[in-house]
Amino acid sequence: MYTDEINHFKKQDPVLYTTISSTFPFQMESTKNVLHDLISCVIEQQIHYRSTKNIFKNLLAKADIRFLSLDNFDQFEKHSLSQIKLSSRKFETIQHVIDYFSENNHHWEQLSDEEVKSALSSIKGIGTWSIDMILIYTLHRPNILPYDDYHLKNIIHQLYYNKELKVSKTMLKTVGEKWNPYKSIAFLYLMESSRPPRQ
Repeated sequence: MYTDEINHFKKQDPVLYTTISSTFPFQMESTKNVLHDLISCVIEQQIHYRSTKNIFKNLLAKADIRFLSLDNFDQFEKHSLSQIKLSSRKFETIQHVIDYFSENNHHWEQLSDEEVKSALSSIKGIGTWSIDMILIYTLHRPNILPYDDYHLKNIIHQLYYNKELKVSKTMLKTVGEKWNPYKSIAFLYLMESSRPPRQ
């Protein structure tokens, strides 16, 4: 899997290639459910694919829901959302998300990256990081690099720059351009390589 991408990294960025060469192959799954994944970002401050706390997963189980939708959101709100402590800002953002999806019915897979960004950024409380997570994990867009991701910044800092330097977005973009047009794949491999070793 990802043979073309890995060969590209081998030619363009030996540092990345060396880092990921010992990483186990991984299979990217997707709910293909933008509403579900977006609300997981709001509640857990992490998209559920990367979560280790499983807060969102546990909330769904408590409401006896597998995938969140407009049809079952009231059930989710009654049995789970109302039972936890969330800031008023998060509650407001979740309501903005529900309102947006109630009024708009996009075929997300047919939209360009920029069209997805434009649509989701119009939802109050949804920022660039959450949108990047949707593009990478939910819609499997191949060339997205989340410059605001804390873990990515730390990894880039350790691999490419003097540890005394603060990594700026410009520095991240300089590194990321080596991975074009497979920035998402590079990001996913770096996330996988940073996980604790499998037993």
